[in-house]
Amino acid sequence: MKTKINKKNPGFFLSAGILVFFILAAIFAGYIAPHDPEKANLELRLKEPCREFPLGTDHMGRCILSRIIFGARISLSVGLLVVSSSLALGLAVGSLSGYYGGWEDEAVMRIVDAFLAFPSLLLALGIAGLFGAGFKNLVIALIVVDWAGYARLARSSVISVKEQDYIKASKGLGVGDMHVIVHHVIPNIISPLIVMATIGMGYVILSAAGLSFLGFGVQPPTPEWGSMLNEGKTYIRSAPYIMVFPGIAIMLVVLAFNYLGDELRDLIDPRTRKDIE
Repeated sequence: MKTKINKKNPGFFLSAGILVFFILAAIFAGYIAPHDPEKANLELRLKEPCREFPLGTDHMGRCILSRIIFGARISLSVGLLVVSSSLALGLAVGSLSGYYGGWEDEAVMRIVDAFLAFPSLLLALGIAGLFGAGFKNLVIALIVVDWAGYARLARSSVISVKEQDYIKASKGLGVGDMHVIVHHVIPNIISPLIVMATIGMGYVILSAAGLSFLGFGVQPPTPEWGSMLNEGKTYIRSAPYIMVFPGIAIMLVVLAFNYLGDELRDLIDPRTRKDIE
């Protein structure tokens, strides 16, 4: 597998490099951003890219580069909070449902199906509209939308492993159900969930940007990539760089997470790539 990554998949390292770049930028934003991302100066509004402002300024005279750097904090934080919370909730619900089965399993799966039946963005819009805009409500809305997919995958994975001999042996020794689930079931089903979470990071970041673009997410002057697109749409003809650069940041991060997730899936289950080829 290592040979395959080194020689045949340079995109793996490119994607990882892009993500490391944005993660480091988010962590050290206060040290590397050339200007205060929220400081407005109307005398500098709509300034084209130059030495002082490498990516130009927006309609309020704020440095676009600085806002993209600090915006990485918001976007990656939303992605991490939503995906980790959704994974934990979905793993718990799906594992218990699949392990015990019965009518409780059927009831839980009907609830999961109900969540999955709604278009995710529309459901998130409805929830965000109900609770209002803001970082906290954006995270809550996306968790409500996102957890069901992890629950369904966890449940199906548990069903496939709970009849294995090592699980039956643990039960035969009198080990409690929770011990079996935590120490034997979950470690053997976590790999596909990690792959799903990696790809899900890109989806969540894109969804968060979409909600902010529509006015239901993080609000200005807080730097967030989606809200930057929303602010820049009025100036798409006169100053397109206001939208172009945040859009490129979103595209790079989403594609990097998607590619990294695909590579992890191929490494965990090489048969997937063979089937595709």
